[in-house]
Amino acid sequence: MTIDLDRRSLLRGSAALGVAAAFPAWARPVSAGIVRPMPALSGEDIHLRIAPRMLTVDGRMTHAIGINDTVPAPLIRLREGQEVRLHVENALDEDSSIHWHGLILPMQMDGVPGVSFPGIRAGETFTYRFPIVQSGTYWYHSHSGLQEQLGHYGPIVIDPAGADPIVSDREHVIVLSDRSPLHPHAIFRRLKLQGGYFNRQKQTLPGLLAGRDQPERGRLAWGAMRMDPTDIADVTASTYTYLVNGHGPQDNWTALFAPGERVRLRVINASAMTTFNLRIPGLPLTVVQADGQDVRPVTVDELQVAVAETYDLIVAPHEERAYTIVGESIDRSGIARATLAPRAGMVGAVPPLRARPLATMRDMGMDMAGMDMTGIDHGGHQMKHAMRDFATAPEVRKTPAVQTISPMPVDRTGEPGQGLADAGHRVLTYRDLVAARRNPDLRAPSRQMRIHLTGNMERYMWAFDGEKLSAVTAPIPFAQGERVRVTLVNDTMMGHPIHLHGHFFELVTGHGDHAPRKHTVQVQPGGTVTFDVTTDAVGDWAFHCHLLYHMHAGMMQIVSVRLREGEAT
Repeated sequence: MTIDLDRRSLLRGSAALGVAAAFPAWARPVSAGIVRPMPALSGEDIHLRIAPRMLTVDGRMTHAIGINDTVPAPLIRLREGQEVRLHVENALDEDSSIHWHGLILPMQMDGVPGVSFPGIRAGETFTYRFPIVQSGTYWYHSHSGLQEQLGHYGPIVIDPAGADPIVSDREHVIVLSDRSPLHPHAIFRRLKLQGGYFNRQKQTLPGLLAGRDQPERGRLAWGAMRMDPTDIADVTASTYTYLVNGHGPQDNWTALFAPGERVRLRVINASAMTTFNLRIPGLPLTVVQADGQDVRPVTVDELQVAVAETYDLIVAPHEERAYTIVGESIDRSGIARATLAPRAGMVGAVPPLRARPLATMRDMGMDMAGMDMTGIDHGGHQMKHAMRDFATAPEVRKTPAVQTISPMPVDRTGEPGQGLADAGHRVLTYRDLVAARRNPDLRAPSRQMRIHLTGNMERYMWAFDGEKLSAVTAPIPFAQGERVRVTLVNDTMMGHPIHLHGHFFELVTGHGDHAPRKHTVQVQPGGTVTFDVTTDAVGDWAFHCHLLYHMHAGMMQIVSVRLREGEAT
């Protein structure tokens, strides 16, 4: 369904009734369509000013942090091979910073206070200077406190030095994010008091009694572990509005196309806490780039975009009608919504939210198929003791940040993402991604590491191997040029987007010398992800979960890459 709207028709009662019939209340447009190009900056010298501002979303005004008075911050457009100087003025009354997410640069320019530089003091200006050695879609954001949640983020597009192998007739940058009227510290306080505070989709007593949510043995097992299978996301639409380029679902941000064009959508998940399931009903999506790296084209109908990931998509709409860009939150409590249309003032039908997903025993690293469940009828005590027995992994310190250890974690990179197994159409998996070019380092790893992602939802504590950042006494050591195989094991019931600064790594998904290269990877609940990394950048680098409140609660460590003994600096 496509509807043409203009401002006058929106104000007329008859048209308003028609709009009401086409959209759920939270998605009814308050504008005829915002067709506004994102402000862009380019060149050798770029000036950025971080300052407080007010932000209006869906007609509601709240406090925010903007850069050059915009949220998201301006698009920074660069070219591979140039050198750039970014002069960043901090006009806040607190320290700030900018991290250039996914960019390969000297450690001192990475922008993580306390790790790579001191931060930018209030009222001061810091100049980042580095060469541009790559191309693709990236983004930038604060690494100071919880400023990112307030709007301190923006997109980066780097054009290749030569001809772009990805051919398109026009492109649009799509920045997905989440926004709350609550201050981020208020959100964090609520999560510390009650990990499931924002979950408004909990199991009901009638549902439990009727067995709708889980089979009996599963319900007993979840109860034994004091966990709720509806806890898919920590922060939900009960407080969040989901944004596209700073606009809420009612704002109807619109991207234009002409029928028959190849349109490139540069999708960036710049949210603080939200994994988005992205689709455009009626349009296939051809994935051509992941985390700024070209991949062999693969066509799907939907993809899960974890926090901090970027994907470039090609769409080719041939009909002169409006299409709805749908970014549904992983817990299906709300959507980010925009319109792809031949002209302003058009809107497509907004699909209803799909049924909430439920975590399964597989999401806890316990695929129940074939297991001996004797004793589970006795209040789940066998399961509880089993989980305690499994909590003897030698690499995990038994701390309050370890609630469970996944006893049977499996590689889930061939799965479409939590809640999408029964989507009924093609959904991207990590194993679908194949690098467009041969990997730069084909050496076999010289050693292996296994890192557990641990958490305690009741106390809202998150860590690597049971150790919060504040308790870590030494960084994770690497030698320059070392080739290491790292396996991440998710011992929690939530997905974690893990980001390594200063490096790309190759996912071990069976594609040999064309393994997909990424800087951020979603580790599904109860799952594992294995990657090979060449630690070729000397210095200290942040390594963390990109869910903002998980990182803030301690799910971060430092990777230290040092020169080999006897090598000169």
